[in-house]
Amino acid sequence: MKIGILGFGSMGKTHLYSIKNIPFFFSEKIDLEVVAVCTKNIENARKASDQFNIPFFTDNEDDIIYNDEIDVVDICTPNIYHYNTVKKAILAGKHVYCEKPLAVTYEEAKELAALAKEKGVICGIVFNNRFLSPILKAKELVDSDKIGRVLSFSIKYLHSSALDTVKKAGWKQDKDICGGGVLFDLGSHAVDLIYYLCGEFDSVLGKSQIAYPVRTGVDGSVWQTNADEAFYMLATLKNGAHGTIEVSKITTGANDDLRFEIHGEKGSIAFDLMQPNFLEYYDATLPDGTLGTRGYTKIECVNRYPAPGGIFPGVKAPIGWLRGHVGSYFEFLSAIKNKKRFSPSFDEGAYVQKVLEAAYSSNKSGVWERVQL
Repeated sequence: MKIGILGFGSMGKTHLYSIKNIPFFFSEKIDLEVVAVCTKNIENARKASDQFNIPFFTDNEDDIIYNDEIDVVDICTPNIYHYNTVKKAILAGKHVYCEKPLAVTYEEAKELAALAKEKGVICGIVFNNRFLSPILKAKELVDSDKIGRVLSFSIKYLHSSALDTVKKAGWKQDKDICGGGVLFDLGSHAVDLIYYLCGEFDSVLGKSQIAYPVRTGVDGSVWQTNADEAFYMLATLKNGAHGTIEVSKITTGANDDLRFEIHGEKGSIAFDLMQPNFLEYYDATLPDGTLGTRGYTKIECVNRYPAPGGIFPGVKAPIGWLRGHVGSYFEFLSAIKNKKRFSPSFDEGAYVQKVLEAAYSSNKSGVWERVQL
């Protein structure tokens, strides 16, 4: 299985790391090789080729998409380019692994999902947090009715990366390249986790924030901020649950702070990405004694994965953010090898896009927006 990577910034490197480390973490053998890399700057492509021993490099993505020897196209380019690149790759018969969000509009994402089905190729969206062991445990508890009917939730994904207005803005802060702002970048992860764990959305009420209207642009000149730096949502789900979603890159003191709580009739679960080895679980079905018997239990998830995972570095070894990416990429390649469905699929990516679109629409209209497909 030969893979070509388009884009080699931090996520391109993360994907390459994941591919190379799959044989350590999973016992299922998948013959794979990264054979090509593409960046818009040919020198950066050359450096990536030399440093990571990738045989072919180019500044033209078509050299990879239309290469008959390449099976998988891995897309790590800015969001506004996803639609055209993904469409070309699918039509060329390639399996596609695409960074989130899938596109910049729901219509584009829906079209790509339908095209993938029509052409019979395996296409996946990168929602890597799903593959952290505590998230898999949370899914197990929810699906086995351990917390009962979900009543409410709250999720926050907070960074401090946009507080420095002197630092040049990155492309993810530029709506003309990103297609949105922090809602696209961090919000897509938050929305996906609620969708994955709690169910489909019914309606959303959104409000964006730009705290620094003027900052240093990508080229070093004074620039008018054009994308949300923080976004706040109220949301209702089709199952009746109510909750809040907050995403921000202007949170002082934050690192990669993804936290959520989900409360049900029978119990609750809580997770903090800065403590990635544990899931907290509250069992409300236990009897409440005079001196107390209930309380949150920290479940030691660490590197406890079902087969074929969990073999390295051992089930008691701590995990980190990268482990989610390794798990995501393995499941994607395993789906191709074994001709099975991969989740999160392009259909799921398109659904998340619909929720994001409704949130932006609500921000503009000032009223609740239904999430209607």
